[in-house]
Amino acid sequence: MKQKSNKSLQNVGAATVSRKKTYLDSGVLITAFRGVQLASIRANTILNDGNRQFVSSQFVKLEVIPKAIYHHQRDEVEFYEIFFAAVSRWATELEQIMQDAYQLACAYGSASMDALHVAAAIQLKADELITTEKHTKPMHRVTQIQILSI
Repeated sequence: MKQKSNKSLQNVGAATVSRKKTYLDSGVLITAFRGVQLASIRANTILNDGNRQFVSSQFVKLEVIPKAIYHHQRDEVEFYEIFFAAVSRWATELEQIMQDAYQLACAYGSASMDALHVAAAIQLKADELITTEKHTKPMHRVTQIQILSI
């Protein structure tokens, strides 16, 4: 079943001088594309905020693109690819991120993928990590970076 999106990424590729460095977890991108409820509106507002520059990791890409490709969701794949093409900086120190994620998961009790996202965001010196995870999830216990939930 092909899903058509009316979502746009208007400011994703704008200049990145002195803008807030934002790391989005995969849930935010999925919600932005698929939803029409309040969370989707919030996600799209963040994506189109000209005061942000986006940083990311291959972990986010791995969580969203392969499944959309497998299910032949061309519009969804295109949506994600537009976002990833505009990412200003990628997490590259994967071995260090994995070690840091292990330490975070042990210290805060977070799920492994959440710990990987947090560690990547910290490595990228992101100002914030935005997620769809509820405030009650262990990742929100981390103090090294501001974590916001939509």
